[in-house]
Amino acid sequence: MKRLIERGLMFGNLIHVDSPALVERYNRALEHLTGKRTKLKDFHIDISGYSPEVGDELGDQHYLNQGGCNRQFILLSTEQRTAPLLHVQFSTSRGILRQFIEENERQLFALTARDAVAGELLNSVYSVAEPVQLFDIRKIEIEADTTEGTVREGEKLGKLIDRFKGEEDGWFDDVLIAEMIETAKGTGDVVRNPVRLTAREFAQDNFWTAHFGGLYMFRGVEHPAVIARTDKAALGDLPIKYVFDLDDRNQVAKFFEYNDLVEPIVKARGIDAAAILRQKMDFIVVDAAQEAGVDLTGARRADIRALGRSHADKLPAEFHALGDLVNWAEGGGSWPRITSDHPAYFYTLRAANHADRDLVNMLLSELAPKDVRQLFICHKELFYQMYADWSETKKSFVADFLQREYAVDKAGAREALFGHEAPMSDDDGAVPQDLIAKVGPWGAVKR
Repeated sequence: MKRLIERGLMFGNLIHVDSPALVERYNRALEHLTGKRTKLKDFHIDISGYSPEVGDELGDQHYLNQGGCNRQFILLSTEQRTAPLLHVQFSTSRGILRQFIEENERQLFALTARDAVAGELLNSVYSVAEPVQLFDIRKIEIEADTTEGTVREGEKLGKLIDRFKGEEDGWFDDVLIAEMIETAKGTGDVVRNPVRLTAREFAQDNFWTAHFGGLYMFRGVEHPAVIARTDKAALGDLPIKYVFDLDDRNQVAKFFEYNDLVEPIVKARGIDAAAILRQKMDFIVVDAAQEAGVDLTGARRADIRALGRSHADKLPAEFHALGDLVNWAEGGGSWPRITSDHPAYFYTLRAANHADRDLVNMLLSELAPKDVRQLFICHKELFYQMYADWSETKKSFVADFLQREYAVDKAGAREALFGHEAPMSDDDGAVPQDLIAKVGPWGAVKR
């Protein structure tokens, strides 16, 4: 993993904690949450305040996420909103934390100016020892306060102020006035600068979890289902009609279709579909070269495509099917028939424009794992897991590629691959809609 770290592809954008004041604030919060302290003078933290260095020191990389269910967090700065989340257990956790920080930025900025904010993402369950317990998770509540209880005391002062204003004899209640003055010493003026934190509850309908080998829960769609990365039989009886695993390709394809979750890349507006498909073909060549023991050190895109041309007869079916689709997209070939049981099928798709597109793209990256760029962008946990088993030559090529063509413009690359524009009109040169309606963009989905 050293190669990834050096290129900023792993542990990138972590926040450096290196001042004695911040270290002490972190320790107060850490002790408040876990009863532990760190002796380190500097370390790095992610969006939740988790530090790999502190985890090594404590001998516990899950010191803020015991049981992998209710993640605790430590905020030292609102700048943490741009940091990644490490050791992800639920796909929604980083988004929830970022939204919480952004919606409370002014209050958190004021609170973290003199103390750390410690809190927890509270699921409606405290343990997920069995897969069925995931169905009890319906919402996430955020509980947060400074280590000195500033938010709690602010709420208390607000109620005292309401009493003072509302009670007829409030002006003459010396005990009430004294309590207000004493509380205000710790909170400041909550009338002009309220310390209430909002956005504390988030729905949890569709999500991925790392538990039980990796599961995708889709409950907030018209046709709900659970999709497992490993054998679905190991999950036991679940309170949902449809349970699939990644081997159920036809069923997963129908699930996507029935819920309008995906669209073909060749139909998407505002992207260079042929260029995206060609890049996927390059990654398939790289994967085949690894299997054949070919040295890719220093290889560039032109070298990979030359390798593909010279060894086309030895490349897998995905490569040739995507090549046929590129020929069609560029107007010089016949319409290719790629059904849902074809190994190239999921390489031709991306998430449609809906609220769960990141989750769907994450699932697609598992179904089309040779596309290492999509895997890295959409499912870093799986990317790091698979990377560890690659040959040194593939590790080198992929790390160089991601540094050269993704890391330099992450936002632009994401927009080019997964961004959405308004639907095309019927007469602007789009793929004929009646053809897609009849047979799908690659031929009919196998029933």
